[in-house]
Amino acid sequence: MALRLFEVNVKARDDSALGRFWGQALGWRVSSGGPGATSVAPVGCAWPDPAAVRVDVIAVPDPETVRGRAHMELATASAAHHAEVVARLRGLGATPADADRGDAQRTVLADPEGNVFCVRGPRETHKDTGPIAAVVVDCADPRAMARFWGGAMDWVVHEVTDDHALLRSAEGVGPCLEFLRTPHLRHLRHRAHLDLAPHPFDGDAQAAEVARLKALGATSADAGRGGFPWQVLADPEGNEFCVLGPA
Repeated sequence: MALRLFEVNVKARDDSALGRFWGQALGWRVSSGGPGATSVAPVGCAWPDPAAVRVDVIAVPDPETVRGRAHMELATASAAHHAEVVARLRGLGATPADADRGDAQRTVLADPEGNVFCVRGPRETHKDTGPIAAVVVDCADPRAMARFWGGAMDWVVHEVTDDHALLRSAEGVGPCLEFLRTPHLRHLRHRAHLDLAPHPFDGDAQAAEVARLKALGATSADAGRGGFPWQVLADPEGNEFCVLGPA
């Protein structure tokens, strides 16, 4: 039994329009998961392949009130490719954002609903990720986050310092998970979180994994949002994530 990253969950006012943007941005297939839910998934592979992590865009009445610390960073293969990707994304409707966080290796943009993401220059640690190089979580203690999330998903810790940690699936494919020490965490307003799913899945898998995560330091974070086939938890720094169950 193990947990695998299933999707990056992004909140939006118009899931269909934002799903189309991300489908074009990533070159992935767009489909409707029902009213208010649009899925963007890679072509040619399927979960539980770690390269098959998808983006799920979910409509909520007030996405601006969502408090999160995770954002996506997109991969590029060269400086020229970086410039090409940024230009293409701006043509799709992305806009420059948060210039203070950008540098020569990272361009900070916002999608058409204002969700911040980055286009990253090439890095050896991000080979074979696909178009999403990493999901980056702003945090206070990258070392502690690496311990929790490495145990939660049994991912390999490739880098860890006081300022940064990088984890990746044992298969060495699919997006990385990174933790970046960030001051002023209370001021962050990202709208993405991680959804995990047990593999293999059976009737007791979700409950068993939730219990295991709580033993690692996770806490319940349902806050009155019960009645869904997923469990909302928070990691030791309060970052919410979901453990999916049968629909």
